[in-house]
Amino acid sequence: MRKKNQEITDNKIINEILTKSEVCRLAMMDADKPYILPFNYGYEENCIYIHSAPEGKKIELLRKNNKVCFEIEQIAEIVKHDKACKWETKYRSLIGYAEVEIITDFEQKKKGLDIIMSHYGEDLKIDYTEKQVDFIIILKLKITKLTGKQSGNWSDN
Repeated sequence: MRKKNQEITDNKIINEILTKSEVCRLAMMDADKPYILPFNYGYEENCIYIHSAPEGKKIELLRKNNKVCFEIEQIAEIVKHDKACKWETKYRSLIGYAEVEIITDFEQKKKGLDIIMSHYGEDLKIDYTEKQVDFIIILKLKITKLTGKQSGNWSDN
């Protein structure tokens, strides 16, 4: 990382970003071009869980190459200034690498859905219908590398 003073090394802050952020952007390779999509997600035990339709472009790409890059950010805020070149962005973000496992087992898919729902505040076990669970798959991102960066004054948070 070029700006070491912006690197996040505190695991408590990294965990806060993983557990409190709302969107995970997932980058895959489409031949020689990157392909990126935003997702709702859940996080547990060094893995990110995403629900998906069982077919489509991203699934085709992941079946060819299950190695991905992802980005998660906490709320970013533009800090205005009287001078245009003095504007700043206050943010915290994570960039990570992972290997994706495509989960098709019924019970494991329900577990993944519970992790995602819990991430957004639904702590009760939900009674999913068989049709709902059969219609989806779960992408389990096993994190292999993770770095964090922040900009702006976070000491008052």
